[in-house]
Amino acid sequence: MMPLAILASGALLTGCGNHVAEEAEDAGFNQADVAFATEMMPHHEQAVEMADLVPDRSDSQELIELAEEIRQGQEPEIEALTTMLERWGESVPVSGDGHTDHEMSGMMSEEDMAMLERSDGAEFDRMWMEIMVEHHEGAIDMANAQLAEGTSPEASELAEDIIEVQEAEIDTMREMLGRR
Repeated sequence: MMPLAILASGALLTGCGNHVAEEAEDAGFNQADVAFATEMMPHHEQAVEMADLVPDRSDSQELIELAEEIRQGQEPEIEALTTMLERWGESVPVSGDGHTDHEMSGMMSEEDMAMLERSDGAEFDRMWMEIMVEHHEGAIDMANAQLAEGTSPEASELAEDIIEVQEAEIDTMREMLGRR
């Protein structure tokens, strides 16, 4: 049998770990919300980086316009994610390094990005759309996880918006790929 003092101290220590999580939930967010915001930022940054490649490498006005829509849609979401993390007192990921963590759902590796940067014309267009479809599917997976596990209404609303917009963009890219 364990002495009562050890049992009591174990109960206190166990309670301490839960206290931080309870404070976060009382503040209107939980660890799933933080993970969503923290991971979606570099994911979106990589999509913007990919979109920035299009005007110099594609001859398709339709793809150039789609890439600009993606860039214009994701930049304000990056700002919203940054604001959420700051308000929650959480660390904001360092920007500008969007393609290094390819273990995240849908992220490109540095090799994939280099291959994309070396291509142009119809080859670039096809490769870009195929990669962006996969990238968007990863973002949708992350947004669905937010909806299933998060508690922040603001983060969940953003997740719903991401799903709606990126599903429509996936449909557009698949249609464009089907015409090639």
